[in-house]
Amino acid sequence: MCRLYGVTRGGYYAWRKRGMSPRAQEDHLLSKAIRLIYEQSHQIYGSPRIQEVLANVDRKHSRKRIARLMAEQGLEGRCMRIYRAIPGLQHFFRDIDKQTLEGATGINQVWVGDVTYLKVGDQWCFLAVVMDWFSRRIIGWSLGNRRTVSLTLKALNRAVHNRRPQGPVIFHSDRGIEYVGHDFRARIKRLGFIQSINRPNRMNDNARMESFFGSMKCEWLHGLVFDSNDALRGKIRGYISFYNYQRLHSSLDYQSPVTFEEANN
Repeated sequence: MCRLYGVTRGGYYAWRKRGMSPRAQEDHLLSKAIRLIYEQSHQIYGSPRIQEVLANVDRKHSRKRIARLMAEQGLEGRCMRIYRAIPGLQHFFRDIDKQTLEGATGINQVWVGDVTYLKVGDQWCFLAVVMDWFSRRIIGWSLGNRRTVSLTLKALNRAVHNRRPQGPVIFHSDRGIEYVGHDFRARIKRLGFIQSINRPNRMNDNARMESFFGSMKCEWLHGLVFDSNDALRGKIRGYISFYNYQRLHSSLDYQSPVTFEEANN
């Protein structure tokens, strides 16, 4: 083998005796730390978030180095991708955020709600979620077999129970009947909330809720099959806990929603 690679026998044995270089030893320890963080994130984090976690414990390394060590271990983060190439879509999302957040300086000022489709066996079911716009924290949710006002009311009422807001809240949603129906609007009025809905033909006004649903499906639910609502409900509960308390958000300066709220109250 030495002859094949053009190396002297003496050089080979000298290399064997030297052992790992300091750089290689550091890479070995860093690789172990990276894998631990990756597993603790439920195999979701890529190099940017792992870099932030390491920096938070005073272990600052370049993103390129972390990405290299992840690749060597076959570790790959999950990320949401927008599959249809729509010119200006990302810029549009940022513009919507600025418009909707104008004047929101803390929690319980703007809440947003939306509903998404999920599959159990061969049947569709529906998940209604309420998010605090300022911190992106999920504060109420409900899972059911029908997309109705009853479903969205349950999510809203759980959010009210969990947060107990002291002042008026702007509640924003799309223009679906489950949000503009009489019973839902009556509940909003009794709470003293201000109702806001998407602009006509602007389906992406509720950008942060769309982002949450995309992340949940890509990071947590993709490829899984559920045979009951209870099984799906348990998985959703686990993701929302992870999302609120652990998942780092680049738009929150790489903090979780709960940490962001604590830092800004």
